Amino acid sequence: MKIYTKTGDKGTTSLIYGQRVAKNDLRVEAYGTCDETNSLIGLALSFLNKEIFQGKEIIEKVYHKIQTNLFHVGAELATPKGKEVKWSLSSSDIEEMEKQIDEWNEVLPPLTNFILPGGHTAGAAFHVARTTARRAERCAVSLEEDVNPLVLAYLNRLSDLLFVTARYVNHQLGQIEQTLHS
Repeated sequence: MKIYTKTGDKGTTSLIYGQRVAKNDLRVEAYGTCDETNSLIGLALSFLNKEIFQGKEIIEKVYHKIQTNLFHVGAELATPKGKEVKWSLSSSDIEEMEKQIDEWNEVLPPLTNFILPGGHTAGAAFHVARTTARRAERCAVSLEEDVNPLVLAYLNRLSDLLFVTARYVNHQLGQIEQTLHS
């Protein structure tokens, strides 16, 4: 199977069900930003390959599911209005993220000031993934068509989880968070 199709050479791409749209269509931007977030999560996880710390396996398990779910979010955003969505999220996916946020946040020092993104390379990469998740959420909100409220909630909660994950990874690896000084 060839990777290249040449069908996008003139600046268009296909949504699910074959509808052609411009590559700068907001719908394409929304699902493309989900893909970008997914790739950044993979990058962040790769920085943990040689690290050993308590909770690493849970991070890997949690993010395996999230990376799969991001494909579902992207597929939903790539499905034109009025067409059947082949994959979907459930409220339990959001609840699982909330539970994980609470568990990891419980072991972290309380926030008393804004923190500067950074720390361990993996922690910094999770911070970058957080910012792209926020952009994906903004793109999805900007779509004039109806967007499944679960998609919006999922992207919102994902950015929260990525923030806590960055802090958790930095904490577990002994990295001190730098705070904003006024």
